[in-house]
Amino acid sequence: MTKRGGLFTVSLPVDYGKPRPALVIQNDLLNELDSLVLCPVSSNLRTAEFRVTVEPSAENGLRQTSQVMVDKLSTLPRSKVGETFGLLEVEKMRAVDRDMMLVIGVI
Repeated sequence: MTKRGGLFTVSLPVDYGKPRPALVIQNDLLNELDSLVLCPVSSNLRTAEFRVTVEPSAENGLRQTSQVMVDKLSTLPRSKVGETFGLLEVEKMRAVDRDMMLVIGVI
């Protein structure tokens, strides 16, 4: 089962369609839905207040320094999602939560 904070590889539609890591951001209470809300992850680093930089670790399974693109929220069917290869560290997930509130206008 895919859980909040899980990282997996996915191909998103349109311009972001190359296979890339993605982070599950939806609440685990929604696990019965047929879709997942996620943020794509990129190794193309940019200076942006709303992108969370993550260093590779054994826990997250990333191979290079990457950024969670909180400004590119997406929803995909669960059938398009592979196996989880890592889990984002708690402090980085908190940073994603803060940036997500900024992006969607909650703060």
